[in-house]
Amino acid sequence: MSRFSRAKKVHGQTVEGRRAVLESLRVKRDIERLIMLEDSELGPQLREIVFLATEAGIRIDAVSRRELESQSQTKKHQGVIAVVPDPRYHQPDDLLSAAGLKGEHPLLVMLDGIQDPHNLGAIARTAEAAGVHGLIIAERRAVGVTPGAMRASAGALEHIKVSRVGNLNRTVENLKENGLTIVGLDAAGDSEYTQIDFTGPVLVVVGSEGKGLSRLMRDNCDQVASIPMAGQISSLNVSVSAAIVLYEAFNQRSKAG
Repeated sequence: MSRFSRAKKVHGQTVEGRRAVLESLRVKRDIERLIMLEDSELGPQLREIVFLATEAGIRIDAVSRRELESQSQTKKHQGVIAVVPDPRYHQPDDLLSAAGLKGEHPLLVMLDGIQDPHNLGAIARTAEAAGVHGLIIAERRAVGVTPGAMRASAGALEHIKVSRVGNLNRTVENLKENGLTIVGLDAAGDSEYTQIDFTGPVLVVVGSEGKGLSRLMRDNCDQVASIPMAGQISSLNVSVSAAIVLYEAFNQRSKAG
């Protein structure tokens, strides 16, 4: 039975926002406690959050709006925060195994230097919906699974495996040895994305917000795909580009069965 009490100051990781917290509860993530706005009107999502937390024996701290704001790391909490342990990352082999368990060719996404948590969250949301088996990110000079990324993913980061590696290019070489084709996304790519075959084992590499693919990563790609543009803007937001290409992969793989 959950109980309502005064919240202690948050130290560590949080999941914030109704959808993100709800998905964390649905997948039975380890949650230390919930912090909720006192006297808030319980709509369908908050009612389910309270029900699932109570059922799981998770403590619920009811606090004032001022205190909730002080506890929030994203400032977009929607009246509820889950305090959780640090995120659990996986090995790249775990991502390949996830595909194997489904009897599918691996479809992975690597983020080459993405630093904005909102972009990571948005890409994770699309990737989960498009049947991607996992994301690969860098340990250094790149965003990790932060509260902002969790919220932007609308709970998708609870459903997709994330691998955090020390060397992206070495990981690419290992994945090539496992039979994956490496497809980079770049405005100056040599093939339009619709001309790429995504039906086999594929790693899609998305470059950083400002610089795109690094030179060495581009050299390591088997193919570099571009998205044709008809307007005056020369490029799209990285998460939008990833969404367009991942749904092309989804469509191809759906038709191939």
